Amino acid sequence: MPQLNPAPWFAILMFTWVVFLAVIPAKVMAHTFNNEPNPQTTMKPKTDPWNWPWH
Repeated sequence: MPQLNPAPWFAILMFTWVVFLAVIPAKVMAHTFNNEPNPQTTMKPKTDPWNWPWH
């Protein structure tokens, strides 16, 4: 049964984990967003209470 021969499958397993642990995180961390968020002002907006009749 050739499936029990660990020689090629162990190499494939190690290569896959090298890709997952080294290549993919580097690509994800290098990603930049198109629209960087601008800092908001610290002034709070003025809120008025609602004076609705609830009957």
